[in-house]
Amino acid sequence: MNVSFSDELLKRAAQCEDLLSDTFRRLEETAFRNTQKVMKAFSDNRLSDRHFNGTVGYGYNDDGRDLCDKLFADSFGAEAGFARAGIISGTHALTIALQGLLRPGDTLLSVTGKPYDTLEGVIGIQPCKGSLAEFGVRYEQIDLIDSAALDLPAIRARLEQGGVKVLYAQRSKGYDARRTLTVAELNELAALAKPYPGVFFVVDNCYGEFVETEEPKADLLVGSLIKNPGGGMAESGGYLVGSAEAVELASYRLTVPGIGLEAGATLGTTKNLIKGLFYAPHTVLQALKTAHFAAALFENYGYACAPSALEPRADIIQTVDCGDADKLLRFCRGIQAGSPVDSFVTPEGWAMPGYHDEVVMAAGTFVQGASIELSADGPIRPPYRVFLQGGLTYESGKYGILSALSYMENMGK
Repeated sequence: MNVSFSDELLKRAAQCEDLLSDTFRRLEETAFRNTQKVMKAFSDNRLSDRHFNGTVGYGYNDDGRDLCDKLFADSFGAEAGFARAGIISGTHALTIALQGLLRPGDTLLSVTGKPYDTLEGVIGIQPCKGSLAEFGVRYEQIDLIDSAALDLPAIRARLEQGGVKVLYAQRSKGYDARRTLTVAELNELAALAKPYPGVFFVVDNCYGEFVETEEPKADLLVGSLIKNPGGGMAESGGYLVGSAEAVELASYRLTVPGIGLEAGATLGTTKNLIKGLFYAPHTVLQALKTAHFAAALFENYGYACAPSALEPRADIIQTVDCGDADKLLRFCRGIQAGSPVDSFVTPEGWAMPGYHDEVVMAAGTFVQGASIELSADGPIRPPYRVFLQGGLTYESGKYGILSALSYMENMGK
C-alpha cells in the first residue's frame, strides 16, 4: 500500500538534505577510500571469472573459495580469514570463533558488558545445552563506563590476574542504549591486550564494516554477510578474519580439526560473496546516508535520536525513541509499507527465540533478515526505542523513512 507524503513533510525532508550536504560528501570520501582497498585486493589477487566456478563433494582444490578467503582478509587488513555461505548468521560466526579459541577452564572476558541477546545461550549466561559453560568455559564481564567508554584500568587489572583466554568486545550497541565503539577505541583495546601472551582479542564487528576507513585490529574480526560486508549481494553467510593462528583454530570448528579450510564445497555461492564484497563500501554508504537522513527528519519532528543527525557514525544503526508501544509498532509498519518486498504485511510484536521481551520487526527485504537492507526492529519495552539499519539505495531508504514518519504522525496511509 502506497503512502502519501504531505507537502510539509517533503519540504522538511529537503531541508534535512540541505543540512546534511557536507556530511554526505564526507561519507562519499570514506566510501571511495574503502573502495580503493577492495579494488587493490581484487587486483593484487588476480581475480578472474574462473574463480566464480563452484565445487561439489569435498570441495578440494577450490581456488575460488581460497581466493575469496584471501579477498576478505586483505580487504580487512588481516593475515588470514574465511567467508562461507553456510554460516547462518553473525551469532553462528561468533560461535565458531569462540568454540575455536576456548578450552575447558579458560575464561571469556567481555569488556563491553553483556553481549547481544542471541549469544547468551552460546556462552551459557542463559542455561543451554551445548553452551560454552557446559564445556567448562568461565564467563566474566566488565561493563562500559556510563554506557559509553571502555573501562581500561579495570580491563588491565583483570588481565594482570591471568586466566583470560578471550578478550571480547562488541563494537555495536545491540539492543542497548550505549554508544558504538570506534575503530580507534577498539585499537586501543587491542594494544592493551597485546602484551599478555595467549590472550586472543575478538571483536563482534557486525554493523561496523566499511563505516570508517580502517577496520579494528584484532585476532579475530567476526561478522555476518547479510549485513555490511555482503553488500546486499550475499544471500547468506558470515566471515572471520584476523591472525593466522586464530583463523586456523576457528577453521577447525567451521569444518574438522586437521582439515580446516582445505575442504568444503561452495556449491556456486562464491560469486555472490565476492560481488557483495565489491559492492560493500558503496552499499554501506547508502545505509549511512539513510541513517543520517532518518536522524535529521525525526529530530525535526521532535523525536530523540542516537546518534544525532550531524554526529559521526561508527556503525549503520540509528535509534529513534518512539515514546510508546503504539508509535513503535506504527514506525515498523511504515517501514514495512515502504519496502519493496511484503509491503502489504503488518508487523506485530512476537516472542522471538533468544530475546527476553516481545520484539517487533519490519523487513521487506530481498534476503530474509538482511539488515543491510532497510529494516527496523525493537523490543516492546520502555523507552520503546526502534533500531533502524540499512538501505540498499539512498532513494529507497529515504522513501522508507518518509513512510515510517507518515505512519507515526498519521499523515497518510
